[in-house]
Amino acid sequence: MWLYDLLAGLPRVIAVSDAHRITISHITSDSRQVAPGALFVAYRGISADLHRFIPDAIARGAVAVVGEQPLTGLPVPYVQVPDGREALAWLSAAWYGQPSRSMALVGITGTDGKTTTANILYCILRAAGKRAGLISTVNAVIGDRTYDTGLHTTTPDAPDVQRYLAQMRDAGTEVAVLEATSHGLAQHRVTGCAFDVAVVTNVTHEHLDFHGTYEAYRDAKALLFRSLTQTFEVSETSKVSGSKIPGRLPKTAVLNRDDSSFEFLAAIPAERVITYGIADSKTQNAKRKTQNALALTAAAIHHTPAGVEFDIQIAAGNLQSAIHNLQLHTSLVGAFNISNILAAVGAALALGIEPAAIQAGVRAMAGVLGRMERIDRGQSFTAIVDFAHTPNALARALEAVRPSVAPGGRLIVVFGSAGLRDREKRRLMGAEAARGADYTVITAEDPRTEDLAAIMAESAAALTAAGRVEGQDFVCVADRQAALLHAVRLAQPGDVVIACGKGHEQSMCFGATEHPWRDQDAFAWALDTLRGVASPPPFVLPTWTVDGPTSNL
Repeated sequence: MWLYDLLAGLPRVIAVSDAHRITISHITSDSRQVAPGALFVAYRGISADLHRFIPDAIARGAVAVVGEQPLTGLPVPYVQVPDGREALAWLSAAWYGQPSRSMALVGITGTDGKTTTANILYCILRAAGKRAGLISTVNAVIGDRTYDTGLHTTTPDAPDVQRYLAQMRDAGTEVAVLEATSHGLAQHRVTGCAFDVAVVTNVTHEHLDFHGTYEAYRDAKALLFRSLTQTFEVSETSKVSGSKIPGRLPKTAVLNRDDSSFEFLAAIPAERVITYGIADSKTQNAKRKTQNALALTAAAIHHTPAGVEFDIQIAAGNLQSAIHNLQLHTSLVGAFNISNILAAVGAALALGIEPAAIQAGVRAMAGVLGRMERIDRGQSFTAIVDFAHTPNALARALEAVRPSVAPGGRLIVVFGSAGLRDREKRRLMGAEAARGADYTVITAEDPRTEDLAAIMAESAAALTAAGRVEGQDFVCVADRQAALLHAVRLAQPGDVVIACGKGHEQSMCFGATEHPWRDQDAFAWALDTLRGVASPPPFVLPTWTVDGPTSNL
């Protein structure tokens, strides 16, 4: 592709030096991946300034460079831009031919529930006979193929997002569903994506180590909704916002009126708004705050051994709607999953999906890897793996499984807090465990280069402050395998043991190394050991201190 064709897709350029007819073979921000003909994109990263790799990129064959610094004297054309990450996203979209403009695109953001909501929506779309694609924390579904993304990946980098979307376009995808994390939004990983529907699950305490404040974190989430108003110069057959094309999907915001983010996000303009909630008291306020809105409310909620049955009441406001009530059944448990279903249904309605397909899709949704996933090895109590890794998610997970505890039984939780991440979470997680569990085992969860004992001590202090007694109500066990074994050895018939924080993930980070890890495998080993089935532990993890690994467990 010609360089000047790529540069035409950049919304902001400060200066260009000599962008004549130069052919680009590929685009990269990793100098190690540069081959002859590359366009190298440099920006100031979190841990490194990529501008210092420009000489290496040119030596490897880069024929042009994009960067943020004012540079002169390079032997190749140089393009200065305000934000290199943003430029990389737009260049990648142009390189792959703007694939998001060839399909309806749904972005789902929020602190908790993104993956479950995305998968519910995907099931609904498949039930409706739509050719659907999915990019989530757990996997990417493109055509008939599923790609595992179960390590510490969230929203992929911009070139990967555009490559996935291009593969979906080429596979004939009609609707793509994309998780959009706060990191992904703030770092322009989904910039250049023409979203038609933006969905929020909730915005609670998380990632303040990166964003600094809750307000900045919320602002990052809001970028998804602000992107709905972006206008692109494309052909009149496009579905893009700002044009008045017959049959084009209105740009729709799907908002949770039970969440503290509602007032803030409702103030962002959108062509159409759909609100949802379990609490009916906020419905009238939602109507006042959002004209031309559909308001979805969960009602007649009935919990059964097979899941949950409930109705969705649909108030059309000033809009015409042929749907006024939807009766749904789901095998998913917990009030938070009712909210996730409401969010997915809101997106489905925005896409014009019929009620029968919505009902079938919700019923077909069996669960997501590492989300309220039961581990059954014939034990007399319930064992569950869940991804709950935030204070809000932990509280909701404990609330969801509490009804499964037999009378007189105990709810035992195993959790940790990540190193080099939001430190305040450690105290809040401990406080939620004290509030919602009967017994707590504090353990490792990606300590990285921090002292694991010190991390655990912060959560332990919160339990102590809440009146819990170490050795009686909680214990700290650094080895997560040993922690799970300790928990199952304490469990009695009718108890529930839930391991939180890792969910679908397949590694745990100690120092700078990702060690193989799956809660499911470690849990199964612990349960087998409890039954007298002798086998070596499936994983070997270090105990990490500020001085590095001290021993293998």
